[in-house]
Amino acid sequence: MSGGTWTAQNKVRTGVYINFKSRPQPLGSLGERGIVAFPAPLPWGDPAKVIVIEASEYMDKSLELIGFRATDARIRHVSAAVSHARTVLLFRLGGTGAAKATASVDTLTATAKWGGTRGNDLQVAVQVNIDDSSKYDVVTYLEGEEVDRQTVAEIEELQPSAFIDWSGSGAPAVTAGVPLTGGTEGTASGADFSAALSAFEAYQFNVLGVPLTDATSKQLAAAYVRRQREEEGKKVQAVLVDYPTADYEGVISLRNGIVTTDGLNVPPEFILWEIAAMEAAADVNQSLTYTAIPNAVDAFPRLTNSETIAALQNGELVITAVNGTAVIEQDINTLTSFTPDRGRPFSKNRVVRVLDSIANDVKRIFETFYVGKVGNDDDGRALLEAEIVNYLLALQGAGAIQNFDSQSDISVAQGIDADAVVIELSIQPVDSIEKIYMTVEIV
Repeated sequence: MSGGTWTAQNKVRTGVYINFKSRPQPLGSLGERGIVAFPAPLPWGDPAKVIVIEASEYMDKSLELIGFRATDARIRHVSAAVSHARTVLLFRLGGTGAAKATASVDTLTATAKWGGTRGNDLQVAVQVNIDDSSKYDVVTYLEGEEVDRQTVAEIEELQPSAFIDWSGSGAPAVTAGVPLTGGTEGTASGADFSAALSAFEAYQFNVLGVPLTDATSKQLAAAYVRRQREEEGKKVQAVLVDYPTADYEGVISLRNGIVTTDGLNVPPEFILWEIAAMEAAADVNQSLTYTAIPNAVDAFPRLTNSETIAALQNGELVITAVNGTAVIEQDINTLTSFTPDRGRPFSKNRVVRVLDSIANDVKRIFETFYVGKVGNDDDGRALLEAEIVNYLLALQGAGAIQNFDSQSDISVAQGIDADAVVIELSIQPVDSIEKIYMTVEIV
């Protein structure tokens, strides 16, 4: 007896033909947030590509990736970002023209992996191996800390490390230690910044943090975010310093900084690292209004009540001192020119996060599971509609939207072209409670 599977009922031989398939299940899910990108001057690291820092690996890999231990105060701004975001993307500005530090010991030449002044903190020592006198231990130190050790008989056996590239031939000469010198920083340019923005396009991220204060960089960043949102379909936001003129829901303008618990005045271009990461990590059902900034005890500078009101009306994100802490006064963006299509809710970042998540997730689900795989017929469109409904119900269950009715608030119909689908959707994002007006009647 024959058997197998069937598509049409056209078998010739006697047999049992069985198709096994799973019951249709939702394929997509609510995407994770927590990815932030920064173009920034750095003294170490690859200047030609994006440096990816995973929060779970930061303690182990920060030295290799950006040249400092995670606990080093010189990168406390990066550490602050990592403390909130699950992934931090960095693009090094000013690294392209940076000179690499070098050192020579007889026929051995050590060249810093990357250009920049951080290479001047490297030192190389060569000593006879204690167990085999025919071999040598070649040790690399960074500010006195051993970061690499290789045992070789000849220089040609040395392998490039995360800190040094080697050249030369023959047996290395013994030395107690020779420092690398000549490392210099490059000059950050508009071309570097443009290269950073282009490089980030290959990655998924939620927020772009720009810790630069020049007008050109801020203009480029705002234009970049607008293009990503409106032409590329990537719903991202940017956090900039003192740029309320953007007047756009995709741009957040940070007005002031903080005072830390150890008395350090942190200007906005440095606390921006933490604010951008907090915005990136915030869930779709979360507002950062009155969220305390870790290790902050005051705002810097403090704004008066009238200055705070004026800044909020101007679309600026303000940090306020409250009972020995520093909090985000309101989680808003720079949109202030409201229209029938862009009303006041669009100025709230919690609302924007909901809308952006819907756009990003539906796009991802469609590209991953539906495009080119599901027919554009009644069954295919019903499957797509059920997928979107399931996603929206998950948002409603998380408190991100409310009052969604799967029977009346969504329709999925055939478009004009045979391969087109038209979706009409009504949703009501949930905002957070920020103002309480109470009347007390005394009887």
